[in-house]
Parts: sequence; structure tokens; C-alpha cells
Amino acid sequence: MIVRIMGEGQVKLDDAHFTELNALDDELLAEMESGDEQGFRKTLGALLDAVRRLGTPLPDDALEPSELILPAEGATLDEVREMLSDDGLIPG
Repeated sequence: MIVRIMGEGQVKLDDAHFTELNALDDELLAEMESGDEQGFRKTLGALLDAVRRLGTPLPDDALEPSELILPAEGATLDEVREMLSDDGLIPG
């Protein structure tokens, strides 16, 4: 799966990593619903770090269609709320 982190670029992720990413996504969704700004910031950072750690960056000139778009590290709670569907950022 190709994932785009807004403002950074694209990363190719193996499907085997979705269990770990889904757990972080579930935590992020719960923090957003409760309005926990501090927890949201921590978990968003952990989710982005996991994608960077587990994925393989694509070259800057690669123009692959992204199957998933994640917010930038500095995105606000409201900005991420707008991006979310009922399933969170990571499709289950």
C-alpha cells in the first residue's frame, strides 16, 4: 500500500504492518472524540513515526496513487477531524 504523509512524501507499506497501525489509529480516534489534545499530538506523532519506520520511502519524483493520506505532524485536531471517515485514518 502507498501512503502519503502530507508535506513529506510517499511511503510503501507492507500489509503485515496494519495491525500495529490500526491500534494507533484507534487510539488517535478515541483521543479525538474525547478532545484530548495532548494525547492526540502524542499518538499522531507515534503513528507517523511508525509509518516512517515500517515503510520504504518512494523517490521524490515517483507519482504513485496514494491509497491512504495521513496528516502532517503539525496538523491540528480540527484539521485531522476533517480528514477522518467513520473508520479512522487507516482503513480496517
